[in-house]
Amino acid sequence: MKKQIIYEDVNMVALNKSAGVNFDWVLKESPELLPVHRLDKDTSGIILFAKNPKTADDLKSLFQTHKIKKTYLALVVGNVKNNRGVIDLPIGRSKKTPLKRVAVGEQRGKIREAVTEYKVLKRASLCFSAKREFTLVEAYPKTGRTHQIRSHFAAIGHPVVCDKLYAGKKFVCPGNLKRQFLHAAALEFTLPSDGRLRLEAGLPEDLASVKVLLCHR
Repeated sequence: MKKQIIYEDVNMVALNKSAGVNFDWVLKESPELLPVHRLDKDTSGIILFAKNPKTADDLKSLFQTHKIKKTYLALVVGNVKNNRGVIDLPIGRSKKTPLKRVAVGEQRGKIREAVTEYKVLKRASLCFSAKREFTLVEAYPKTGRTHQIRSHFAAIGHPVVCDKLYAGKKFVCPGNLKRQFLHAAALEFTLPSDGRLRLEAGLPEDLASVKVLLCHR
């Protein structure tokens, strides 16, 4: 798979990850790169890699101390009531389904703080059918828990569309989508040189084709 480079300098590179590959797929082609954070296999979007151990430590520290602003674009099921909101629900591993990290229901293992802010961009239905409601949101995870956005929106009754693991009875894939509508759209942080950097990854074709099917309610 060809690398889609968004940004590169002597210390780091930002790539646009396609859905369907693991976060470290590029290491087969460029084993010298060092991963500093992760994206779910079926989540597309921007991901950073360091070119040296010092930069890797610096970037990991920025993520761990929540000094990198992360913006995700998600389409969720139903009509999210508030234009802005904060989901502040601790996340732990599900007792019933070990692959899931849940904010409601029975949990096991360490329960970790998890906070996601969000902003509604559009309340919509499919232009050719008004039977189902959807909400397009920007999500800003303030912590970095596994499956955090997926788990949090499922917990408030608005799972990400086409999310096989978290949607449950609300599972729906508009426009014949084959994976969850979740895209890491932007990262913003301050470089060690004190320069502010904002990196953006455009919406991939499969998600863009669903977005154009949405009409305002």
